[in-house]
Amino acid sequence: MAGTKQHQAQPVSLLYLLDTHIASDYLRRSSALLEARVNDGLLQQTVALSVLTRAELRFGQAGMAADDRRRSLIDHFLLQLPSLPWTPRAADHYGALKDANRRNGTPIGESYTQIAAHALAEGLALVTHNTRHFDQVPGLKLVD
Repeated sequence: MAGTKQHQAQPVSLLYLLDTHIASDYLRRSSALLEARVNDGLLQQTVALSVLTRAELRFGQAGMAADDRRRSLIDHFLLQLPSLPWTPRAADHYGALKDANRRNGTPIGESYTQIAAHALAEGLALVTHNTRHFDQVPGLKLVD
């Protein structure tokens, strides 16, 4: 529009993708250090979730009683974090990763393969405490 300045959003410099275990640990407040690091990432806009992790959190939430206080904690958490969409690039990484795991005899499970592929596709480090499954993924940056 003539004479109107349009505000452009600053690009977000994402660095980390949180897996479901870390998101759950954060929501349980099981570690003050984890809570501080995630909160810092939220402020710096460097952390995100895969829509796959979002789906797993929503699945867990669906099984909770209507008055369970964790329901609102999950809602608030999901409002604060961007959820990255599953893309054709993530699907391509998934296909190659699943095949490599099959050929090597090192399958890691569907959800782990999908999350790893998503992190690889986005060029993000995966934040997890479940390194046993993800150590086998070539090129995947892990933060425990």
